[in-house]
Amino acid sequence: MTPSTALLTDHYELTMLQAALRSGAAHRRCVFETFTRRLPGGRRYAVLAGTGRLVEAIERFRFGEAEVADLRRRKVVDAATCDWLAGYRFGGDISGYAEGDCFFPGSPVLVVEGTFAEAVVLETLVLSILNHDSAIASAASRMTSAAGGRPCIEMGSRRTHEEAAVAAARAAYIAGFERTSNLEAGRRFGVPTTGTSAHAFTLLHDSEREAFAAQLDALGAGTTLLVDTYDVPEAVRTAVELAGPDLGAVRLDSGDLLVQAREVRAQLDALGAKRTRIIVTSDLDEYAIAALGSAPVDGYGVGTALVTGSGHPTSSMVYKLVARQGASGQLEPVAKKSKDKRSVGGRKWALRRIGPDGRAEAEVVGIGETPTNDGNDRPLMVELVRAGEVVSRADLDDARARHERSRDELPRTALQLQRGDVCIPTVYVD
Repeated sequence: MTPSTALLTDHYELTMLQAALRSGAAHRRCVFETFTRRLPGGRRYAVLAGTGRLVEAIERFRFGEAEVADLRRRKVVDAATCDWLAGYRFGGDISGYAEGDCFFPGSPVLVVEGTFAEAVVLETLVLSILNHDSAIASAASRMTSAAGGRPCIEMGSRRTHEEAAVAAARAAYIAGFERTSNLEAGRRFGVPTTGTSAHAFTLLHDSEREAFAAQLDALGAGTTLLVDTYDVPEAVRTAVELAGPDLGAVRLDSGDLLVQAREVRAQLDALGAKRTRIIVTSDLDEYAIAALGSAPVDGYGVGTALVTGSGHPTSSMVYKLVARQGASGQLEPVAKKSKDKRSVGGRKWALRRIGPDGRAEAEVVGIGETPTNDGNDRPLMVELVRAGEVVSRADLDDARARHERSRDELPRTALQLQRGDVCIPTVYVD
């Protein structure tokens, strides 16, 4: 039986629902939007990920007998609200940016339209998925950009929650990572998986030679041998002696990676293993990857920094009511006026203004209607759910290709790693 996602939410979502049902306002037509007011860490762009997971989670957002019984037992809400929840099924519309696209402050990355009652209870689910996955994808994009075409492998499962690890592998793949160490991500989402051995395998055997021989016997000469358990030059000599010049790769996981990579490359070439690749790991992030740009490195394995968003594990997205049905029956803009948490009222549409050189110039957000396309601008909103039915399902390869195109159309300043302003402005029009 497919597990329900209905209780992956906050208590106050249901108490708001109870109060709105009593006041009669629960059935007013409303528009909620998800956006971020700022990008974390002075970054220049962000990447949307998680919408594919989200629409599937919304399909499973049902208050079955077990969920309703639990709410009654704990007296979270009253009996009338429990009865209403027992028949809950989202019947509204959802649109937003396509997965893998870049976004900026104010970008309406997700728009949920429905009654207040059916839309408000989705808030926590929407934010928990999109905030996490987009944070990972945004960090991953910076890493794959810094890698300059060299492959990156996601290997952070042991540094985060077990389910977050699966979602992180998916998000990283969208943003250009080639493989993951996480097998569940391979089974659930089709992300290619990879892996060979850790230091424990070498330490298990009586000698490094025995460990290498065992791995080669089991996995073949194309495998990757971990060469920094003891003495790196000695390990490289042993590896090539046992595997021959067709050894697939060696991995470095400690020390001065820049110096070691150069020394190991020279040693491999001298031993005739000129096609043997060098893979580096050890607490890499986008800055370390960029610093290794001049090194003879063939690939990067990234763990902790990736699954924690490289220091920013959330995208700071919010889910705000921006329009509600008024006395006339028409939607009216509403907005939060708090000094440092203002929102812009009205239902939004967005397009990316593209200049004559094919580069993005602005994020144009229309209030109440679609902004005018001057001929070569790119519309950003896609339909995800119509009248409660999913109309667009995620394809990871499509999202991956979309991300590459989206990042490539940004100004060159977008790829700078130092803190700075977002690379294009967000412009509101009505």
